[in-house]
Amino acid sequence: MTLSPGDIAPAFDLPTDGDGQLALCDLKGKKVVLYFYPRDSTPGCTTESNDFTDLHDQFSDANTVIVGASKDSVKRHNNFKAKYEFPFTLVSDEEGVLCEAYGVWVLKKNYGKEYMGIERSTFLIDEDGKILEVWRKVRVKEHAQKVLTAVQAL
Repeated sequence: MTLSPGDIAPAFDLPTDGDGQLALCDLKGKKVVLYFYPRDSTPGCTTESNDFTDLHDQFSDANTVIVGASKDSVKRHNNFKAKYEFPFTLVSDEEGVLCEAYGVWVLKKNYGKEYMGIERSTFLIDEDGKILEVWRKVRVKEHAQKVLTAVQAL
């Protein structure tokens, strides 16, 4: 499944860090940056999350909530968030339902090996749940700034 700007963002209701629960409908009235990353505490994922943290106040000023998503457990999310003090929610998609719905669970190739994994992707969702922008195969460097620029241009 490939989602494009103009599509309705697939709904979700998943466990989060801090033993919480988050549904997309809970965020109605705010823009949402939903970013998918492969794994907690790995170099690229840590850098990306720290970059979103650095710009968090500017996203907030633009009525935008940041939500990170991976297949890591709530426990791993708790440790990751505590270590780096992320000011946003991390949703746990252990069953991969969210990854499948957004089309980010894909066949990947690395050093000649093929495996299924999360394609680093970001979705910008408007206040009514419609996808405004999609970034696929994200390169971490300056990505958070590119997303913020898109949000501020709205």
